[in-house]
Amino acid sequence: MPMHFSRRALLAGVGLPLLSLPILAAGGSVTPPVPVPVSAGSVWRYDLFPTRLTEPRRIDVWLPPGYEGGRDRLRVLYMHDGQNLFDPASTPFGEWGVDEALSRLIAEGKVPPTMVVGVWNTRYRSREYLPQQPYEQVPADIRAAYEQGSGGAALSDGYGDFLVNDLKPFIDATYRTRPGLADTFIMGSSMGGLISLYTLIRHVAVFGGAGCLSTHWPLVTNYDWIRNSDPRMLTIADHFITWVKVNLPRAGQHRIYFDLGNAELDSVYPPFQAQVDRFMPGLGYVRGKDWVTELHDGEPHNETAWRKRVGLPLRFLLSA
Repeated sequence: MPMHFSRRALLAGVGLPLLSLPILAAGGSVTPPVPVPVSAGSVWRYDLFPTRLTEPRRIDVWLPPGYEGGRDRLRVLYMHDGQNLFDPASTPFGEWGVDEALSRLIAEGKVPPTMVVGVWNTRYRSREYLPQQPYEQVPADIRAAYEQGSGGAALSDGYGDFLVNDLKPFIDATYRTRPGLADTFIMGSSMGGLISLYTLIRHVAVFGGAGCLSTHWPLVTNYDWIRNSDPRMLTIADHFITWVKVNLPRAGQHRIYFDLGNAELDSVYPPFQAQVDRFMPGLGYVRGKDWVTELHDGEPHNETAWRKRVGLPLRFLLSA
């Protein structure tokens, strides 16, 4: 049951050093977290984190080995589809092994100490991850046709605002973070890649990098439209890619990671990714320096594939 609690009692209960913790998050009272067994580091799970901006949801906070009792402040990576990141018991699809991969990179000195905030998805996932502003510029008849099967309009602005205005202030007040642009990142796969790129663009002063694995450039979840290259799907995708070209910040303060396979659903993505790759240099991005696009030949669209290569975006985004 959600309740108000004292800062000292909560932090003593979870074994964390005393910090400046608010009794309330912006959206309401927060239930104390519970530990979740993982292979490396530690995960603390908040159940139904309160917010008025979007659907309440679980939040998993992963802390690297050595955090407890330490003093160093950490970089923070916000990741979508949080139930698929650390704990095989929380997902039927397989988990990414982010805890093992990031622990290894930290131990090898390839990235600085970093914590991960895993934001669980909800029943509104496809709407919360659908880039709202470019989607709303699509002709109304196309949107109406799509929304008949998708459940409704895009909800991603509320979701992104929740990350920035509710969740991030709570994380920065509760844990030893480095809260600035250069130390805050966002990452996801498929539609999670879309929302990572979209949220970075909407909040360019908050996120210093976005990791977009198997980015779902068609935007829609109507697989008949995708399979048949329906002109309505192409219109929606074109609106987003054009919006990105116009609004992506010029190079200088951000890192952008893209990757894709070319099997199963990922086989649809190469022509769309090529459009994006063509305009990145014109915005000052240098491939291999502050922008990457990696093709993983033969790889499909699933958690097993993303687990195999998750170390690549982690190292690219988080390396000093």
